[in-house]
Amino acid sequence: MTVDQASFRRAAGQFASGIVVVTTGTGHAMTVSAFTSVSLVPPLVLFCAEKIARFHDVVLAEGSWAVSIVAEDDEKTVRWLATRGRPLDGQLDGVAHHPGPVTGAPVLDSALASLECRTTAVHDGGDHSIVVGEVLGVSGPDGPPARGPLIHYAGAYRRLRSQ
Repeated sequence: MTVDQASFRRAAGQFASGIVVVTTGTGHAMTVSAFTSVSLVPPLVLFCAEKIARFHDVVLAEGSWAVSIVAEDDEKTVRWLATRGRPLDGQLDGVAHHPGPVTGAPVLDSALASLECRTTAVHDGGDHSIVVGEVLGVSGPDGPPARGPLIHYAGAYRRLRSQ
């Protein structure tokens, strides 16, 4: 049986996921919704990068990267960094960021939390690569966050509602 791609996309889209921005030390950046923590000991995370994306080869070549977990008010930045064909130079111009203290990869100033990572494995995932990284540095809130996360659900960016 062959799975219809549109049906698969709609079904998979029923799983809400957080949104992150992954960056490299050279300033390349990409919006990612396929991100998760993998292990506590050692601390590992993974994200998936489409093989045809320009970011794919850059992040694999660099070997280290940063993850900015984006807040509900970062949709404009997320949309920009998800735009195919945007200029390679100056991708983060106009986006407040600072170099991560461990890898030097840009971290968004508005991030709810950030992780700096070193690639430990890359696995084939069909039209994507599954990039696993050891977390080398963490920054995040000391208490309850003042803002909520931006999430992706059913093909759209959404915000969590307080109860």
